[in-house]
Amino acid sequence: MTAPDSTAPLPAFAQNLRGRLKADAPLGPRCWFRTGGSADWLFVPEDQDDLATLLRNLPDTTPLTLLGACSNVIVRDGGLEGVVVKLARGFADVIVEQDGVIAGAAALDITVAEHAASASLDGLAFLSGIPGSIGGAVRMNAGAYGSDIATVLDWAEIMRPDGTVQRLTAADLAFAYRYAALPERSVVLRARLRATPGDSAHIRQRMDEIKASREASQPVRARTGGSTFRNPDGHKAWALIDEAGCRGLIQGGAQMSEKHCNFMLNLGTATSTDLETLGETVRQRVLAHSGVDLHWEIKRIGRHTNARQDSAAQEGQTS
Repeated sequence: MTAPDSTAPLPAFAQNLRGRLKADAPLGPRCWFRTGGSADWLFVPEDQDDLATLLRNLPDTTPLTLLGACSNVIVRDGGLEGVVVKLARGFADVIVEQDGVIAGAAALDITVAEHAASASLDGLAFLSGIPGSIGGAVRMNAGAYGSDIATVLDWAEIMRPDGTVQRLTAADLAFAYRYAALPERSVVLRARLRATPGDSAHIRQRMDEIKASREASQPVRARTGGSTFRNPDGHKAWALIDEAGCRGLIQGGAQMSEKHCNFMLNLGTATSTDLETLGETVRQRVLAHSGVDLHWEIKRIGRHTNARQDSAAQEGQTS
């Protein structure tokens, strides 16, 4: 095992681990917002067996958080309690088959879309418009541009807390909007996504259209985290935000985008508290103006700075 980069005592769960284990590991640089505190322990497993060792060793009482590409998450300024697992090498392989793709949980959605396009496989171009990883896409039933994971998934392999591997079908996962019925403290390892033979030029054209659409309507080059709020039934979140006078609204170093007001931006000096406070302010103003209660789409996890010892860590894997 790689020695922890800290003088913190080695925890019991670290026995026989071979991957990288770091105490008090900053998470802000890993998040798209570039904000947030540190993980008590950050573990990057060497391979599947290494991950199994951690899960078997980890007490049920120790909080466990899985982080993917960190594209739709706010890590609070007080950081994350317990163990944060970040899948990297060994979990990012992409295998192209005749009628689909098998992708590791750490593979980026856009990378999977590129592999499919290169093999003239149609049906996965929508992934090029989702800034995340396959593990998070499965956990959140990620979707955009007319499709979602529920539509294309054949199966997902997960690791249970006892280190055993289980294969689940789309029916097993009972997909709903931004939801999959995954067992608690389980880790998505890889997934098989269906595709059909198609014309590579046509697929590339569709991906170009998705890219152009994103760049025209979203602040894709800013420090952001994707859509802040879900679209309520019968409404567009951005329109409700705009009507409530919140386009461009600023809180500390955070701002609701002028370009797409359902996106929050870190203007360069924002804290996670700024971002979350801004979002809650927008929710209050929209509720007062239209009577509609917006629900967060971005996950907010971890401890507030004024409650370091009060764990608010939420278990789960993000895109």
